[in-house]
Amino acid sequence: MKNTTPAFRLGLLAAAVAIAGAVQAATVKTPAELPPFGKDKPLAVPKITQQTLPNGLQVWVVPRNGIPRVDYVLAVRGAGFGADAPDAPGRAKLLAGLLSEGTTQRNSRQIAEAAQAMGGSVGAAASNDGISVAGNALASHAAGMARLLAEVARQPAFPDGEVQLAKTNALQGLKAASTQPGFRAAKALDGAVYGSHAYGRTQETEAAINAVTAEGLRAEHARRFRPDRALLVITGRIDPAAALKLARDAFGDWKASGEALPELAPPPATAPVQRLLLERPGSVQATLRLGRPGMAASGDEQVALRLTSTILGQGFSSRINQNLREEKGYTYGARAGGVSWRVGGAITGGADVRNEVTAASMTEYINEYRRIGSEPVPEDELGMNKRFMAGSYLVSTQLQGSVARQLASNWLVGLPADFLGKFVPAIQKVTAAEVQAVGKKYFNPDEQSWVVVGDSTQIAEQLKAFGEFTPVRP
Repeated sequence: MKNTTPAFRLGLLAAAVAIAGAVQAATVKTPAELPPFGKDKPLAVPKITQQTLPNGLQVWVVPRNGIPRVDYVLAVRGAGFGADAPDAPGRAKLLAGLLSEGTTQRNSRQIAEAAQAMGGSVGAAASNDGISVAGNALASHAAGMARLLAEVARQPAFPDGEVQLAKTNALQGLKAASTQPGFRAAKALDGAVYGSHAYGRTQETEAAINAVTAEGLRAEHARRFRPDRALLVITGRIDPAAALKLARDAFGDWKASGEALPELAPPPATAPVQRLLLERPGSVQATLRLGRPGMAASGDEQVALRLTSTILGQGFSSRINQNLREEKGYTYGARAGGVSWRVGGAITGGADVRNEVTAASMTEYINEYRRIGSEPVPEDELGMNKRFMAGSYLVSTQLQGSVARQLASNWLVGLPADFLGKFVPAIQKVTAAEVQAVGKKYFNPDEQSWVVVGDSTQIAEQLKAFGEFTPVRP
């Protein structure tokens, strides 16, 4: 018996419509050439009102006529991982995380509720060169958030209970992370690139976490947090004069305690090449990492390095990702490029690949590294990557909170306020010859240390073609 139910007839109709649509789509002709790209839009450089308070605190104000919100970022230079003692790696992470977990006036819940009542939030994070404390609120609560931000940054209490909870969470997080090959590889590569320098000690250890005390954190806060090494960025719907008054009211009586910490010395510009095989029995894939020292963020070749990194290994369309992922199918993703801090940096790369293509993947990395330093990048590829970088930067700086964070981050690594507006024009000026020169200088494959995490019984034979690897057991 034939099925003649309404549902069956509707199904036949839907199928007929789909077939007709497919036939019509197949007959539609696409243009032979895509239209040309439009002209790049310049970044509207904001006017930054700058003032230094008598206590040394720098204040930058960037008015924005967007949503009725005000964003604050207080950046404290020299308070980050670079200030951690050799036997206390990663201490800055716990210090920053606990700032908003209790002050001399409020507990963690009261802090969170106060921020929420103002339509915003407050928190802190550490980097190599400093700690940034950020807060935001509705413009009508700009004064209240300024006071709360100052309270969190200047008067943290580090309550014993919160410190113990943070330590417990940190130990559990470390235990989980330590099982991941990427964590082990990153830690080993940091050591190979930076040696004994503080930039190579950002990963916490069990001993360092257990040694943390509330009293010790209070002492570290007093040493690291100083107005004469701090910048307050205020962005949003606020008048510069009003913003400066809020800054003076909340931070004007902030005084430094004791002598300032010494400035961080630069890490070595070169490092001996190392080849390490971190044992991971039973692993079905190899975690590949390679790297060498890079340059400081304020280096003359910084913009050219960023463009070179984008072309070579940052983003889906980069050479290395297209090669190893799209063409060869060796990995889900591969990357390479430079990262820069205030007094130094690193050139790093890596991918997770199947055991059987370990050597082939390493060979492709070497080939791409050598090519970027020996052949000029074609103009169309150069232009595509310039547009990508400029467009991404323009999009990322549309939000006022992003502007505040970008300005604070730039300041921490030694870049001036006007770098915000000069970056995109600087990208457009980079030539193929400059990219090739940077590639030759920083991506020479013969100067890269290799860290491989995997099962030696599966990959050791393949590694012999790349030199002698030192085995490291977990």
